[in-house]
Amino acid sequence: MSRSLHSSSVIPRGLVVDHVEAGADLTISAQPVAVSARCPNCDRPSSRVHSCYTRTLSDLPIAGRRVVLDVSVRRFRCVGTDCQTKIFAERLGPDLAAAYARRTARLDCIVHHLGLALGGRPAASFAHRLMIPASRDTMLRTVRRRAERPAECPNVIGIDDWAFRRGQRYGTLVCDLERRRVVALLPDRESGTVEAWLAAHPEIAIVARDRGGCYGEATVRALPHAVQVADRWHLMENASAAFLDAVRKSMAAIRTAVGAATINPERLTCAERLQYEGYLRREATSEAILSLSRQGMPIKTIARTTGHSRKLVRNVLRGLTGDVFRSRQSSLEAYLPRLDAEWASGCRNGAELWRRLRASGFTGSLRVVGEWATRRRRNEQAPDGSPGKVPSARLLARLMTTGRDSLTKAEAMTVATIEAAVPALDEARALLSRFHAMIRDRRRPDLEAWIEGATVSLLASFANGLRKDEAAVVAALAEPWSNGQTEGQITRLKLVKRQMYGRAKLDLLEARLIGTG
Repeated sequence: MSRSLHSSSVIPRGLVVDHVEAGADLTISAQPVAVSARCPNCDRPSSRVHSCYTRTLSDLPIAGRRVVLDVSVRRFRCVGTDCQTKIFAERLGPDLAAAYARRTARLDCIVHHLGLALGGRPAASFAHRLMIPASRDTMLRTVRRRAERPAECPNVIGIDDWAFRRGQRYGTLVCDLERRRVVALLPDRESGTVEAWLAAHPEIAIVARDRGGCYGEATVRALPHAVQVADRWHLMENASAAFLDAVRKSMAAIRTAVGAATINPERLTCAERLQYEGYLRREATSEAILSLSRQGMPIKTIARTTGHSRKLVRNVLRGLTGDVFRSRQSSLEAYLPRLDAEWASGCRNGAELWRRLRASGFTGSLRVVGEWATRRRRNEQAPDGSPGKVPSARLLARLMTTGRDSLTKAEAMTVATIEAAVPALDEARALLSRFHAMIRDRRRPDLEAWIEGATVSLLASFANGLRKDEAAVVAALAEPWSNGQTEGQITRLKLVKRQMYGRAKLDLLEARLIGTG
């Protein structure tokens, strides 16, 4: 059975339609259904009408047309003799429209959610397609105006830093791990700022953080009763970085073990020759820094004298020098078996090899294939017993931590040679495997024994750092909380920042993150 659609069913409740004019926009004249209104000062009801005026409101579009409500709003006389307000205008109600608003409440809700999801300019463009009259500034003002702080007090939080501008300015994100939402964005990552925020929330019992010292120190001062939990992913990543540093410190012994203590520049490709020349310059710089250190000069004075950064000077004194050849992901990785087969069949021309790979779906450049062919040809022409090219420290660290079943025969022989020639590095590799297994299986009793064993190994620096932060590391093995959720919220924050071209202020970022929590 067909039913007619009355105009009163498409306008907000609390209004009665007087007239509808259909032009380019749909204009609906209406008036409130209430016969009286309450004085905003004394709250007495009054039905004594003083005058009327027309209030224009934008409403949700209908059938591809914008809708304008012309509401006849009345002014009333207050009946209270002792009230200072003599004449007042009736309120339309929060479900219809807020005071002084130009949009109905339901349209304002749509504008708010568009601003939350898309930001300013994209939301305004999409709103124009939806026949919703709202500019980009209106979108952002609505998001800021309707932003609400979470009423719940967090008990378990995760805290981490994020970049306003990478390498220059950073902020701090605080996440409620129980309710899975952002609770605050702080303008910097200074210890004092974090300490002030934590002191204002004494109900916090657990703080999950990374292994940086700033947040740990602030938590100790502001919330000495709170349990600090080190992030398990960062623990495993720091252990891997410590093993990579151990490989770098052992590169001289590794080069001797694999028979590549000397490098023949004639066997290098053009790109490798450039890297080798840079390595020689870095070696000269390192020798100059070490000679000054032997004279008793402190790091700060060495940095001023040589003009190098203190980080570089510190790394040189710690033995963390760079590799001869940098390891990087090659687009040829997936095509190496095909290249070996073509080379074995007699195809030795780099351009022809590149054309055959292109037919198989390879999208890399001719230079990559040409350098591979040149390197392969020079290795075959070299006399037997001549030193070869030693892998980079990063590549060696990956090979030593990869299962033997996943290595080629040549890679397995290289790893076996290093393990036999540098037993301290093999011991560090075993300690790394034990540490990763301990973190994955959450074996808390094994921590003390592992630190004792690692203190006298190449991972001593990492073990000493764990000793200083042992309470947080123990909590990481005992508590279910971790900082992974906070990292996810930071990823969402980065998306919001990019949507707004990095120009969003802190309050707008916080409104968009908390408003969608």
